[in-house]
Amino acid sequence: MVKILERYPAITLLLVCLIIFFCNLDELYVNIMEARNFITAREMLSENNWLLTTLNGLPRYEKPPLPTWLTAFSAAAFGMENLFALRLPAALAATFMVYMMYRFNLKIHRNNRLSLYTGLILATSFYVIFSGRNGQWDIFTHAFMIASIYFLYAMFRGEHLWRNAFLAGIFAGASFLSKGPVSLYTLFLPFIIAYGIVYKFSGFRRKVLPLIFFIIIMSLSGLWWFVYVRLADPEAFVAIASEEATNWGSYNIRPFYYYWSFFTQSGIWTIPAFTGLLYPYLKNRVSDKKAYLFAFLWTVGSVVLLSVIPEKKSRYLLPVLLPLAMNTAFYIEYLVREFATLKNRKETIPVYFNFGLIALIGIAFPIAGYIFFGKELQGLRVSFLLVSVFLCATGIFMLRNLFRKNIRNVFLLTIAFILGIILFGFPLENTFSNDNTGFHNINHLAEKAQKEGISVYSFGEIAPEAIWEYGTIAPRIDARSRIKIPAENSFGVLVPPVSETEFKRIFATDFNLRLQDVFDINYTAGKKEKDYKQRLVSQYYIVTKK
Repeated sequence: MVKILERYPAITLLLVCLIIFFCNLDELYVNIMEARNFITAREMLSENNWLLTTLNGLPRYEKPPLPTWLTAFSAAAFGMENLFALRLPAALAATFMVYMMYRFNLKIHRNNRLSLYTGLILATSFYVIFSGRNGQWDIFTHAFMIASIYFLYAMFRGEHLWRNAFLAGIFAGASFLSKGPVSLYTLFLPFIIAYGIVYKFSGFRRKVLPLIFFIIIMSLSGLWWFVYVRLADPEAFVAIASEEATNWGSYNIRPFYYYWSFFTQSGIWTIPAFTGLLYPYLKNRVSDKKAYLFAFLWTVGSVVLLSVIPEKKSRYLLPVLLPLAMNTAFYIEYLVREFATLKNRKETIPVYFNFGLIALIGIAFPIAGYIFFGKELQGLRVSFLLVSVFLCATGIFMLRNLFRKNIRNVFLLTIAFILGIILFGFPLENTFSNDNTGFHNINHLAEKAQKEGISVYSFGEIAPEAIWEYGTIAPRIDARSRIKIPAENSFGVLVPPVSETEFKRIFATDFNLRLQDVFDINYTAGKKEKDYKQRLVSQYYIVTKK
């Protein structure tokens, strides 16, 4: 079985990605980032705002539109209420990213097994799993950029210069149209630096014109939307661009060293990833010293460049996981080749600890899981039984192979461990759902207001999740700090608690205000819990002229 998996690496990767990124894709509820993106996609379909993109009817130019277009197409085909359809493009992008990383590695060192290991590690890294199963746009920009890097590398090697320059430019442009220059800075630039140091730019003179062609194609395909919006809606574009630029230097400011635990974002591969970064230890043990040095410099370069930017968030580390997977694969391949003969405890103890811990978690899951989930398993006992049997059996086989020093099987069983959690364990997420006794969804308000002949507006910044659940635009009365009083004698207004005082100050003199309803879409916490979010509460007022 193991030999079959390694004999057909592309098929193996595809099957792994199908489980990781597509199974139980609609289990988790929509988060704030997804809500913003899905609302924009919905308004593309309902309001025809394909180029001048909007969020609750207001300009939303912070994010370029390519991923939103893809999401809108998927929603048009399968339904706007279908969460699987809305997340499908991100899952496809993640699969494409894993495949292109595999192909890129294969082109560098022509080692099928090592390339397969890179793809498997990347696909099962924590934040790659999260991003590939989530309707956020980070996965798109890096997926397109790794494809661009693949074709650019082929061009540097002298293969089909003009064709590869064109394809590299198209995919780099697609990356721009997904999240601006983010991936150009965090993935592409450190790649160029690492490539220049390790492989040099030999024969560069004859590649100058194709390289210029690449830059032209990238610029044309990646920047046209920004130019269009700048000309079509200059006031909003400049205001949003200025705010975004300010945030980079004044929002979520973290110290320079904030990202230096980056290897933990690989999740289950944290210890192997850290060990793989011990360059003096591993440099003479890997199968391809040059490729390992390249992966190491690419990883470190990406982290350093990210650390320079004052604004820092954990999700910004996603591009680092691509070269890190490549770097970690060298260490895994070394263990597969040599672990059976290793005698030095300093080398063997971290391996036993890492994979032994994973195995013990699997073995202990049936008892620990039952204690943890307890009475919440009502209606989910089949899922719990399946995941318990699978993880326990996987853990037993892992320990068995670990004691036999068969690291290849241990590695593949670690992949199976992740697959089992997603395939059988994700339905258990429902044990955490909706334990807020005050939960009151807003999803029927638009229909009810329409039947009553009442127009509904918003005042203040309503949570994107609430607007998503509401189902349509609730025009904002105080948009861009300008108050626009509706013409109707009676109308509804959604107000977040933080804006209630200002709302009453403006309207109380000339209008009668009646609190009609309070909507609370906190799914998993009561009002006294620390995870309770006040922003997910919307107060619905009926406003009538005196």
